[in-house]
Amino acid sequence: MATAGRTSQETRADLEVVRARLRNQRMLGPAPATPAEVVRWLGAVQAQDYRGALWGVALRTRDAVEADVEAALADRSIARTWPMRGTLHFAPPGDVRWMLRHLATRVIRRSAGRYRELGLDDAAFARSRRLCERALAGGGQLTRPEMYERLARDGVSPDGQRGIHILGRLAMEGLLCFGPQRGKQPTFVLLEEWLPPAPVPERDEALAQLARRYFTGHGPATLADFAWWTGLPLGEARAALEAARPHLVESSAGGAAHFAGSRPARARTPATAHLLPAYDEYTVAYRERGAFLDRAHAESARNGIFSPVVVIDGRIGGTWRRRTGKAAVTITAEVFAPLAPAARRALSAAAARYGRFLGVGVDLDVRRAGRSGRAGRK
Repeated sequence: MATAGRTSQETRADLEVVRARLRNQRMLGPAPATPAEVVRWLGAVQAQDYRGALWGVALRTRDAVEADVEAALADRSIARTWPMRGTLHFAPPGDVRWMLRHLATRVIRRSAGRYRELGLDDAAFARSRRLCERALAGGGQLTRPEMYERLARDGVSPDGQRGIHILGRLAMEGLLCFGPQRGKQPTFVLLEEWLPPAPVPERDEALAQLARRYFTGHGPATLADFAWWTGLPLGEARAALEAARPHLVESSAGGAAHFAGSRPARARTPATAHLLPAYDEYTVAYRERGAFLDRAHAESARNGIFSPVVVIDGRIGGTWRRRTGKAAVTITAEVFAPLAPAARRALSAAAARYGRFLGVGVDLDVRRAGRSGRAGRK
């Protein structure tokens, strides 16, 4: 049956796209062995919601728990910084420097007006750079409040969002990145001390490499999707796609050219369900989201990006939230339509996987969106 506002042919094309994306994003089929392999395969993983991003990586990693992903950050096999779009991401450590040079510098230029509004000029950034270098040199690790305190103590006010813009700018310039967690707080470190040396390819080579990774790990996707994900102008994104094209396959869906690392398998798969965090790569990495989100549910699902979502057979079928107790987590899933028995079983399995990630038991409460009372429980 066609979904709201789409023909049967368009719906079939959407299903082919989302099935292929589930596999290429490593949400179906054999899972990578380590969090670092997941991040490298995808190219980068959006990570401003830290706890949600840990889950987004773990659900794609074989048997990973929360501590495994945090350990990957602590042992420097994953890095966290602002490599593109002015947004925090997990990225492969060896790629951070070239991503900053070829993608983040554009974000800095676009932010000039905001810096002026905050009273941050070149002199303020230069002074902040010197202060941060001095505070962190020799393996220093400071939390954001501690960094703000150091800035304020030396006459650079972090008030009114100045602090996060200072730290973000210095990170995009390659001075800082995030280090290990200290309790619930991330720390900042000097990038050159924290990450091992790595080559920085020239721009054309780097962007071609990024295009190949994006379409292999996120495809089938369009040129517009790639431009959105990277923040590149369309012309530069097109040139990068053309350079990567010998390694990609092209298909058509909805009248648009889609690219991927391999031709989609057409075999049917059993019912699948995933509990995705907000800002997951499955939803946030595409400019056009009609393949996995009905327009009728866009507002309830907060466009599939800003809320954790229930994904049934590759399409957003509801939202979810959690309440954590000492020994168990209660997951409340609010679905947009009744679930078939196979989908309900798949959702129960997804909830159990989330419990293993946290190391606790699970109580699953499935409800129809907009209704109160329990429709099911695990």
